[in-house]
Order: sequence, then C-alpha cells, then structure tokens
Amino acid sequence: MKNLFTIFLSLFIVNQGFSQDLDSLDAVDSLSQLIVKDTTYWTNEFSVGLNFNQAAFSGNWKAGGVNSIAFGSIAAGKANYAKGKLSWDNQVELMYGIVKNEGQQVRKSNDRIFLDSKVGYKAGGSWSYFGSLNFMTQFTDGFEYGPDDQRSLISGFFAPAFLTSGIGMEYKPNESFALRIAPFSPRFTFVTDPTIIQNVPSNYGVPDGQTVRTEWLALQLYATFDKEITENLTIKSRYQMFANYETLDFKTIDHRLDVTLIAKITRFVDVTFTSINVYDFDMDPGIQYSQALALGILYKVSNKK
Repeated sequence: MKNLFTIFLSLFIVNQGFSQDLDSLDAVDSLSQLIVKDTTYWTNEFSVGLNFNQAAFSGNWKAGGVNSIAFGSIAAGKANYAKGKLSWDNQVELMYGIVKNEGQQVRKSNDRIFLDSKVGYKAGGSWSYFGSLNFMTQFTDGFEYGPDDQRSLISGFFAPAFLTSGIGMEYKPNESFALRIAPFSPRFTFVTDPTIIQNVPSNYGVPDGQTVRTEWLALQLYATFDKEITENLTIKSRYQMFANYETLDFKTIDHRLDVTLIAKITRFVDVTFTSINVYDFDMDPGIQYSQALALGILYKVSNKK
C-alpha cells in the first residue's frame, strides 16, 4: 500500500508543478512515510456483520415449504487521511453468503471483494485533483444450475477480476456525496481460469487464449453517497460507469450500482438490505441484479468525531 501511495503522490506532484520542491523520489517516500505514521489526521471505521436464517417443516406440513439454512457475512472498513490540501481515502468491502435448501447443493447468496484507494489534492472550492485504483472480484467459484442440480462453472476468484485506475477531478460538496470524473482511466480485466470460456463464450471481454484484457483509453465516472438518514437508518450507495473510447457505443458502456440500507433495531441487531445492479455487455446483454434482506448482528467501531 505504501508503494501505491507513493506512485499516486508522485503523479500529483508532477501535475501540480511543485515537484521542484522535492529533490528526488526519496523525498516523496519520506513524505509518504510521515503521513502513514502520523495518526492525528486519520479517521478510521470498521464494521462486521453476521446473519443466520433457518426454516424447517414437518413431513406432513400441508402449506408446503422447503427446509433451508442460510448464512451471510459482511466486513467493511475505511481509513482516510486529510491534512491541508492533501487527502488519502481507502475502503475495503467484503461480503459472502451461502444457502442450503433441502435436496440441493450449497449455493452462494452473496460474494464480493471490493478495494478502493484514492489520493486527492485540493484544487479549490468543492473540487480536487485525484488519482485512484479500485479492484473487484469474488472469493469462490460461481455456477449456473440446470436440471437435477447439475452445475456449470461460470466465474471464480480472479475470473473475472477488474483493476481500474483513474486520474481526473473530484467534486465533493459535502461529506455525504462525492463524484469522480476520470477522463483517463485504464482498466485491466482478468480471467485466470481458461475453462470458463466453455460456459461463458464472451469470456468477460478477455480474448480467447489470454488471461488479461487491457483497456488503456477510457472514461470513468464514480459516485458515492453515504449518509445517516436518521439515527437508526443509513444508506450507502456507489455508482460506477466505464466507457472505452475505442469501442464507444451506448450498449458498450458499463454501469454498476451498489446500494446498502442498514436499519438498526438495537445497538448490535440490525436489518440490512443489499442490492447490486450491473450492465456489462461483455458479461451479458441484459441487466443483472441481486438483492438480499437479512436480520443479523452488526458491530461497528469508528474514531469519527
């Protein structure tokens, strides 16, 4: 992470024209170490949640039903630095869930790995220059199920995975909303399992026989909204748009919207609704979505004032 921050900071030093104040990259490295060690300007937040659902029916239950067990988990964290005009925001979000219905194999109900890191330098007003990296993939294999519970492999860890960078401007009028506009946003798509193309002919846009697709010339929009609507209700949302200049067309522009609603019942018990909506022509010509509603335990710690 330190090397990543050093790269970002170097880009901003060049772009802002104050690189003459630093004699070498050693000075940049020293500054990055100083930021990492100085905890005064850091705000940290971490939360972890678990939920469990179970249903059981007697053999003569006339209303019908299927015995089932479901388990879900979420872990999320933020570590943000801000001092003067310089900022460094980091976010991690991990989700995983499974469900077991009687007569069926164990299936996933949720699976997500998301990492985001952004360095910003205040330009004036609500605008900042920024450089960012974000990464998405999943923990375990994903399957498409057919008759008699037969399954076909359609995804897995790093199959696909997306590493997207961005350099541009960020508009942040308040602490709840932020919009990044990155006219230069290279993206790397990974599919490390060559057998997936047998069941997903598009191979998530990665050419047959290769494991990586690189899109150098692209535009990215990245918007976040994170707000406590009331004392017991919080909404977190994230929208990403990615457009490759070389294949620019309405149907080839990728969109992803993640929404999480958290309603607290007691200090540790909450109801969580999650929704993921994706349009990516390289995955599927239609809109994909997943939704989950769960009652469980959520523990959160933060040093925010």
